[in-house]
Amino acid sequence: MTETTPEKTPDIKSTQLQELSTAVLRETVPMNELTEFFGRAFGAVMSAAEQQHVPLAGPPFALYRGMPTDVIDVEAGFPVAEPFSGGVDGGVTGGSLPAGQAFEAMHVGPYDTLAETYEAIMGKMQAEGVTPGSSMWEYYLSDPAAEPDPAMWKTLVVWPVG
Repeated sequence: MTETTPEKTPDIKSTQLQELSTAVLRETVPMNELTEFFGRAFGAVMSAAEQQHVPLAGPPFALYRGMPTDVIDVEAGFPVAEPFSGGVDGGVTGGSLPAGQAFEAMHVGPYDTLAETYEAIMGKMQAEGVTPGSSMWEYYLSDPAAEPDPAMWKTLVVWPVG
């Protein structure tokens, strides 16, 4: 391991999640169009939350429903400080990130290597005899515009137990 190579085995923790209110845009998106979708979704959610005077309460996230193939059912947005009513132009709706047991790990590096972190979490779940849930999400803790080096990007991966 060199100084410039991030650790490949993330620290995986079991945690008990509290339900969080969210404001999101949900679509079924081809995998190769996720970056465009995220830019559009995060902008739409920020605008809708501002219109409704609902404060954002955390970093941007994307929740994936089911295992990704060439397309994925995804919702992207932000946790919000109070329930979001939706009903605004652009398809932004209120939702939630569920409560319950989950495993989480900090991924450090480019987004195209996130599969390694998911595989590590899956291995930990199997070792502990639990079944992964059908949805998982990622909190994007680094802003690529502020941190141009993908090797430094931090993404918190959260995978609830089924």
